[in-house]
Amino acid sequence: MRANRSLAILGTRGVPACHGGFETFAERLALHLTQRGWDVTVYCQGDSTLQNRVDDSWRGIHRIVLPVKREGAAGTMEFDWACVRDVAKMQPGVALTLGYNTAIFCVWMRLLGINNVINMDGLEWRRDKWRPHERAWLWLNERIGCLVGNHLIADHPAIADHLATRVRRTKITTITYGADHIEKANEKPLGDLSLSPYNYGIVIGRPEPENSILEVVRAFSQRTRNAKLVVLGKYEPNTHDYHREIMDSAGSEVLFPGAIYDTETVRSLRFHARFYLHGHKVGGTNPSLVEALGAGNAVIAHDNVFNRWVAGVGARYFSSQSQCADHIGELLDDDATVATMRASSVERFANMFQWSGILEKYEGLLEQYCRPEAAPILDDLVAGSRSSEIDRDG
Repeated sequence: MRANRSLAILGTRGVPACHGGFETFAERLALHLTQRGWDVTVYCQGDSTLQNRVDDSWRGIHRIVLPVKREGAAGTMEFDWACVRDVAKMQPGVALTLGYNTAIFCVWMRLLGINNVINMDGLEWRRDKWRPHERAWLWLNERIGCLVGNHLIADHPAIADHLATRVRRTKITTITYGADHIEKANEKPLGDLSLSPYNYGIVIGRPEPENSILEVVRAFSQRTRNAKLVVLGKYEPNTHDYHREIMDSAGSEVLFPGAIYDTETVRSLRFHARFYLHGHKVGGTNPSLVEALGAGNAVIAHDNVFNRWVAGVGARYFSSQSQCADHIGELLDDDATVATMRASSVERFANMFQWSGILEKYEGLLEQYCRPEAAPILDDLVAGSRSSEIDRDG
């Protein structure tokens, strides 16, 4: 029978992307599949001002915007549960859930026989920012996601190895994150921040302890650099102690322009940077690091298995603040080394992280889990034959 090539994407704030890596990925995948004849629905999180559900279309993608009354984590849980309930009514050919933070809700889809492929993201429960009960919730949902997902996607070999301690390896496929190759960029956004091309470093990431922002800022600020460090992100020093500590540790050459979501501005800041500093300790294939490779940045990254696999042998790695400071000094003084590292980043990106190959791998995997057009869920339930037809790897 012909596969029902309809897809529901859950687990993001929605499209068009204006937040993080999962949103960007959802947008790229949805556009790719619609151009290839798929019927794609992306669930989008509304805010408290939205009174009713909104159905619309954006570039051929069916968007379902659901109202959420709560804020923060409670709002995310409210939204995720509303998405799962709606998918149960829609009965798509296959669902793709991005992240496992509320995987317990996916049990409902499994019980109804809806095939659900789950991107298991990083090791969320290891992050320093979580309190014990939050860490326990994430750890439990990782376990649940492994069990109830029909198939699991890891974005990094180390994540696949970790998941293989939970389920059999045949239930896991490794597909990395992608990015665009930036070959040129407007210099105007640099002038707005009083920056000169290749005379600044850049940091892009949430200001959280496991991202080593404090260590990086301190390393740069140890002495006068005659260069700038641009730290992108939302900093609220009046309400967050860690944010305040970072900003208090910054020298006069460190800039905090805030969270910038304008794509062209971020592209410009990336492309013209002398180097990119990446302090993330936890996770798989981090989108920001991949985007740095796509921009041809010389990379200075925290030394761990995740970053080493992504950035490869051409990057510099640090495990201490002093090591980070040494790398910064060397790259500011050595044009030849920066040029070699930039070329290595471009080569690594071209070999591993281009969107075209990544999206094709996703399409091939999702197509394997599409239900046949002639096999409605309710008929399966009545016939009692659902599990043998659908439970491929679970």
